[in-house]
Amino acid sequence: MRTMKLYPLKFKPIYKHRIWGGRKLAEVFGKDLPEDNIGESWELADLPEDKSEIVNGELAGQTLETVIKQYPKEITGDENFKLPFPLLIKLLDAQDVLSVQVHPDPETCKRTGKGDPKTECWYIISAEPGAVIYKGLKEGVTKSKFAEAIEDGSVAELLEKIEVKPGQCHFLPAGTAHAIGAGLLIAEIQMPSDTTYRVFDWNRLDASGKGRQLHIDEAMESIHFDPSGDNLSVATMGRLVDSEYFKIDKGHQAKGCETLLSPGQIKVLIILTGSGKITGADEIAADFSPGDCLLVPALYEGAMQFADDSEYLVVRL
Repeated sequence: MRTMKLYPLKFKPIYKHRIWGGRKLAEVFGKDLPEDNIGESWELADLPEDKSEIVNGELAGQTLETVIKQYPKEITGDENFKLPFPLLIKLLDAQDVLSVQVHPDPETCKRTGKGDPKTECWYIISAEPGAVIYKGLKEGVTKSKFAEAIEDGSVAELLEKIEVKPGQCHFLPAGTAHAIGAGLLIAEIQMPSDTTYRVFDWNRLDASGKGRQLHIDEAMESIHFDPSGDNLSVATMGRLVDSEYFKIDKGHQAKGCETLLSPGQIKVLIILTGSGKITGADEIAADFSPGDCLLVPALYEGAMQFADDSEYLVVRL
């Protein structure tokens, strides 16, 4: 197996049209959107039908999956690393409210024989005044009471409604009923699953008078009807998420400063504000700017050099 010069990997975004999407990803991050109503930009993905393609350096044109198969130790730090890559990272532009939905946990997937589990978190990049999310059930909501609310269209009244501000990070374990409100730009870090069960879509109808498909049976099997109160927790500084699936830290750095990237553990950087470059000992550089997502190989050693005051997220497995 030939050796490679390690460097931070950048990827081609995978854009997803959504009825609730807009043009915010172009306005804020300069994304070259193919059409209007783009709700999601998949920045790092390794799903069967959506695989991130590298766009920089000698590995350009190859997928993340292919490169990890070629260089598992160099990229992940583990010669026996098991694919798929265990993160899916998105940027979301919610111009309208999303459906109330839930993602199953591993036990539910095993019990029902359906879907893939998904625990996720939302980092609020920007929020219009009064913007909200719906996160978990109100105290005392039972399965039967929730079923009644589905029938009479009052599901929203049973959800915790939380006004959000930029800089907040909300953790959503699998099994949490949730919805993103309108006027939000979000970085979503999650397990590599696209299993989503819609349980309520705000009684919306399309031009032909039809509603979007719901997955009520699957959702009712997946929702945790035993809220512990943890749904309302929110982080804003330092370690934002510390779960068994991923860990997220928030970094700040001033213009002209430098942050070392030590080898030993694979990292994913999500650039929120500011720009600069990452340079290693072999002088291969990778520029970064707001909205970029870079995978730093486990055996890479270098430094982030900041041209502006910057904020960024560091995601670790």
